[in-house]
Amino acid sequence: MRDILERVADGTLTPAQAEAELRGHARNDAGRFDAAREGRTGIPEAVLAEGKTARETATMVATSVETTGHALATRVVREQAEVVEEHLADEHPEASLEYDDRARTLVAHAPDYEPPELAATVGVVTAGTSDAIPAGEAAVTAGEMGATIERVDDVGVAGIHRLFDSLDGIREADVLVVAAGREGALPTVLAGLVDAPLIALPVSTGYGHGGEGQAALDGMLQSCTPLTVVNIDAGFTAGAQAGLVARAVSAARTGE
Repeated sequence: MRDILERVADGTLTPAQAEAELRGHARNDAGRFDAAREGRTGIPEAVLAEGKTARETATMVATSVETTGHALATRVVREQAEVVEEHLADEHPEASLEYDDRARTLVAHAPDYEPPELAATVGVVTAGTSDAIPAGEAAVTAGEMGATIERVDDVGVAGIHRLFDSLDGIREADVLVVAAGREGALPTVLAGLVDAPLIALPVSTGYGHGGEGQAALDGMLQSCTPLTVVNIDAGFTAGAQAGLVARAVSAARTGE
C-alpha cells in the first residue's frame, strides 16, 4: 500500500489507478469498472454500451483508459461513439480511438499503452454478410487480446463451393470462430474439415420457424462434429474464448 501511496504522491499513479489496484475496481458516476479483470482472467473488461446512455458509456471508457491503458466497448451506436470521442478529447486528448460502425465496437488506447502480441492466429469465418456484426465483435475482442485476426466472409453452405475455395487459408488458423444464422450449418460442416478448436457463434439472422437465431443455436448444439457453442449473437464471448485459446497456443509455441 505504501508503494501505491508514494506513486500517487509523485504523480506516476493517478487516484483512479490507485483505487483500481487497491479495490480491484474503479468507481465513477456510471458504476464500477472491473479494472482487475484482465490481470485476473486474461480477458479485458468490456464496456457494454447497450442500455447505457452516451454519457455513461463515455465515462466508463475514460475510466478504462485511465486504469488499464486501453478500452473496449461493445454494442456502441454512432451517437454514443461521438460522445465518447468528445469526452476522451477532454479527459485523455492523446488517446487513440477507433470505432467500427458495422461491428458496433469501440477501441481506445492511451499513448503509452503497449498492446499484447500473441504468436497465434484466430480465424473469424462468416456464413453470410449479415453475420458480420457479432463476428466483428468477436474479431475485435480477440484482437485486443493480442491475436492475429484473419477474416473469411460469406462462405455459407448455400454456396458451399465458396467455402472449399477458402479452406486452405482457414486451416492455417490456430482457433476458429464461425458465425452463422438461419439453420447454423456452417460450423458443423467446417468442424469436420479442420483440426483446430472451433467456436460456433449463432447469429440472429433469418426469419420464419426457428428465426432470430434459435434454429442456428439448436443446430450447433446438436452438431455431430465436435465444437463449442456460445449464445446467440455473443460475439464478445466467442472472441474472448478464442483469445484464451490463442494465448495458450502462443505460450506453447514461444515458451512464454
